[in-house]
Amino acid sequence: MLNWAAECAAVIPCLDEADYISGLVTEVKCYLPEIIVVDDASKDRTAVLAREKGARVLSHKHHRGKGAALDTGWQEAMRLGFKWALNLDGDGQHSPVDITRFLDSADKAPDVRLWVGNRFSQPRLIPPLRRAVNVYMSRRISTLAGVELPDTQCGFRLMHLQSWAALTCDAQYYEIESDIIVRFLAAGCQVRFVPIQVIYAGERSKIRPLRDAIRWLRWWRRTRRRVGEDGRGRLA
Repeated sequence: MLNWAAECAAVIPCLDEADYISGLVTEVKCYLPEIIVVDDASKDRTAVLAREKGARVLSHKHHRGKGAALDTGWQEAMRLGFKWALNLDGDGQHSPVDITRFLDSADKAPDVRLWVGNRFSQPRLIPPLRRAVNVYMSRRISTLAGVELPDTQCGFRLMHLQSWAALTCDAQYYEIESDIIVRFLAAGCQVRFVPIQVIYAGERSKIRPLRDAIRWLRWWRRTRRRVGEDGRGRLA
């Protein structure tokens, strides 16, 4: 079993999450002492509150997107000598209690390099539109990969940093969730899923449906060209 406190840092990308970040950092510290909050040019007190609770805070001067914020956090975790990153969204959708599910799973299967949260053990708790979009995206990526990927859009993940560093991941926005899975599979890295709680408490999503759908579709077209039109089975 790994000494996760020494091997893993929590990475939390944030944009205007002052309502949630204090409680989130406090709870995550019960499981992982090193927390890296990346403030993606918030206009509220996200960075101040996170720092007050003991997080290491990195701030972007201009909004660069979730993918860029995660990249900043992962680079910092590697610089600090961590081998793993536990990624959570900053809006309270992920329960820190589930962190132990990731760590226990990784202890039992040390060759797996990416663990992804799976909310589809409780699909009725996911808002209908988000559920439909997630199912659509997950089916497309599953077909490309040739393996079943039940929840490709979940941002709650445990990732091996050296495996990530060997890849070329350039997604800057919400398509980062899809891109990481595809890149890991294409590199021959194992990807597995962990059942997690489904939490939607009226928080306002930062996703802009039209804009981010266009970004995802552009990513999808680039990825299919890269993998090949007959991509079934090529990634896994």
